Amino acid sequence: MRNKLAAGNWKMNGTSASLAEIDTLITSHPTPKCGVLICPPATLVGAMAARTKGSAIATGGQDCHADTSGAHTGDISADMLVDAGASHVIVGHSERRQDHHESDADINAKAKTATAAGLIAVICCGESDDQRVAGKTLDIIGAQLAGSIPETATAENTVVAYEPIWAIGTGKVPTLEQIGEVHDFIRGALIKRFGTEIGDNISVLYGGSVKPSNADDIFAVNNVDGALVGGASLKAVDFTGIITALENS
Repeated sequence: MRNKLAAGNWKMNGTSASLAEIDTLITSHPTPKCGVLICPPATLVGAMAARTKGSAIATGGQDCHADTSGAHTGDISADMLVDAGASHVIVGHSERRQDHHESDADINAKAKTATAAGLIAVICCGESDDQRVAGKTLDIIGAQLAGSIPETATAENTVVAYEPIWAIGTGKVPTLEQIGEVHDFIRGALIKRFGTEIGDNISVLYGGSVKPSNADDIFAVNNVDGALVGGASLKAVDFTGIITALENS
């Protein structure tokens, strides 16, 4: 049985005052029937991990360096995230791929370092609007999966998140058929590469304008094991609705 996961990516949002939202989540979901993860900005990882200690909510980072340490001003290592109390880290988000020109090889190295440090790597993939219109979606996703997921991936240390770039923060949502096509493709690619025991048990999340009003329908799609949520995870009232939908799926 694959693990269900509702993951929130706060991106470059939030200050210490925002941690009050976590208190609300803990109160509303003391024993959730699915995994709940919040990835705040690096300045809040330690404080959030301390705030959620003893609860069912996990804390993650939004990125880590491929090196374990060194002269990399402004970067954060996987070991630093572990030391701060994180259990997960997002790697390969489209905003990192675009803004920081990260390649599949870069993401592969980060994921390998992250899992070696004991973190669960949430590895992202997704196509642009131009790639979707050109009919290249599955080619792009296939190449990203092959290049970004390390050979050391297991169902225990890896989560895959499909986020069509054109749906992130735009309000645009693929049809349920489009989501299902990509998630079925990802599942098949994972099984082909890692075998059924691993490939059929790696959780695959959907991300891109997920909100309480559409979560039920999205979670009913085959091979959708949860969501990687951006803006709707910033407020407990919104994220709670998504968690509830996943619990009931």
